[in-house]
Amino acid sequence: MKFAQYASVAALVVAGSVAATGAQARDQISIVGSSTVFPFATAVAERFGQTSDFPTPVVESTGSGGGLKLFCEGVGEGTPDITNASRRIKNSEIDNCLANGATPVEVKVGFDGIVLAGAKSGADLAISREQIFAALAKNVVVDGQVVANPYMNWSDIDPSLPATKIEVLGPPPTSGTRDAFVELVMEESCQEGIEEDACGEIREDGAFIDAGENDNLIVQKLEANPAAVGIFGFSFLDQNADKIKGATVDGVEPTFDAIADGDYPVSRSLYFYVKKEHVGVIPGIQEYVAEFTSEAAWGDEGYLTEKGLIPLPAESREKFKADAENLVAAEKM
Repeated sequence: MKFAQYASVAALVVAGSVAATGAQARDQISIVGSSTVFPFATAVAERFGQTSDFPTPVVESTGSGGGLKLFCEGVGEGTPDITNASRRIKNSEIDNCLANGATPVEVKVGFDGIVLAGAKSGADLAISREQIFAALAKNVVVDGQVVANPYMNWSDIDPSLPATKIEVLGPPPTSGTRDAFVELVMEESCQEGIEEDACGEIREDGAFIDAGENDNLIVQKLEANPAAVGIFGFSFLDQNADKIKGATVDGVEPTFDAIADGDYPVSRSLYFYVKKEHVGVIPGIQEYVAEFTSEAAWGDEGYLTEKGLIPLPAESREKFKADAENLVAAEKM
């Protein structure tokens, strides 16, 4: 198998640097990155640890941007082997990786929707992307003038919305969910008159609260404050359906089928990236990837669907599985 047989000059440098220090090569896979992909990677890691002779990989939730920054710092056992991402790697990140001797191998793993959700005990919310922009943008257009966002309650934007304070718990700037939300909602629904590069600016007056990378913590905060709304990946709504409920966006409910069919408007692809130079040096990487890309895991009836992953079409799964086995480097967009 090509994946298992891979050995490069850079990989030998990694192994050589370990030998030179007299230390043992790390025997546990290190995975960082997206909080959205975190539960899927954790499920695979646990299954991998139970069914193989390798230690269970260490999976950390650092955010997509934070994970890619760590991943691209270079090669060696002090850097991660794999990083998860809820957006595609940027061209600048590929350049940074390559400049530091790290080659990212791209694996698209499935689809996810970005949802707005509140506590079960809170008001139902049916909202459009234009209304979300009006609620969260730093600047909006009022009477033909661009002004600092004046809206304090949802009903200030539209009388049909709840007469409650706008309080949205969302992801930080390092999050791929934040990047995708800005692209799919804020930039897509930007009001005429606002400069293009300002469309993605989120208000900083307390209406939007940076809730960090722990999506489970957002769920807990929503339970404690039924008037608040949270922004996170569909899988967390799916796994906490007894506690929270999703808002309809542009008339479409955030469901597994609506995201899979492309009907839900705030949907995105999920990825992980493997450091090519670490394959064959840090033990178990190719076997972990084989587990993740097995039909038992990411297939239509795989155990990751129970965690909320929306699978890729079978043809796409075959392509990315082959790319992973052959260590095909990520290409710039």
